Formats: sequence, C-alpha cells, structure tokens
Amino acid sequence: MRTPLITPQGLKDLKAELDELWRVERPEVTKKVSWAASLGDRSENADYQYNKKRLREIDRRVRYLRKCIENLKVVEYHPDQEGKVFFGAWVEVENDEGEVLTFRIVGYDEIFNRKNYISIDAPMARALLKKEVDDEAVVRTEAGKTTWYINAIRYEP
Repeated sequence: MRTPLITPQGLKDLKAELDELWRVERPEVTKKVSWAASLGDRSENADYQYNKKRLREIDRRVRYLRKCIENLKVVEYHPDQEGKVFFGAWVEVENDEGEVLTFRIVGYDEIFNRKNYISIDAPMARALLKKEVDDEAVVRTEAGKTTWYINAIRYEP
C-alpha cells in the first residue's frame, strides 16, 4: 500500500505531465493514427500499429494521473519540521563504512527518473522519520540490518 502524499512541486510536475499528454501529445498521435488509417490496409501499416499502441499508452497514463492527482494529499513545508526528518526533507546519511548518501523523502509518484529521491514508504525513509542530526537509524531490509547516522537535514520552503 502506497502512502498517498506528494510535495507541492511533485503535484505541479504531475499536472504538467497530464497537460502535456492531453493537450499536446495525444492530439498529435491522434492525427497520425487518422492519417495512417486513411492509407488503407491497417494490418500491415506500421505507422498505424505503432501510433495506435502509443495512443493506448497515453490514455492509460492520463487515466492514472487523473485518478492519482485526485487522491493525493499535498504536504506543505512547515517551519516546525526544522531539525527533524519528515516528508519532503533532504537528508544526508552515513554508514560505518563511510558511505554517504543524500536524498529527499517524497511520495511514490515523485521518485521516477530521479536518483536522489526515495519514497516515504521505503525502509530507509521509515527508519529516518522523526530523527534528528547525529541520531542513528537502523534500516531493516531483506538483506539485513544497516545502521545509518544522520549528518544533515534541510527543507526547501
């Protein structure tokens, strides 16, 4: 089960993607499908086949985004969050081997195509919630337990 939270920027990005798909990409692909269909035999027409498939993908994504946006709760930054790890925080952590990671804790729909974002539902995020700088967090995964130390916490107001 995913936690239906999102940052204001994440919501803005999802709405921009929806707008781009619905107002720009879908009309272009629809024109290509109509043009390819007018050429005759659709069974051997690669343009028709490809663009029809793309149209289904766009429609599927549009349905998902509309439903998703409707159900998400936007979590705004609040000054009371300072000093502790909460949703939307940028966190720098270090383990005993000296490995340092920096990432932002965000909603599930924001993590794609971003190397430095993790979902609020990830074991690392769950272990870090409500911790402060210099606290240690024990992250339990299928691979075992790992201890991480919090070096820094910051927010984008």
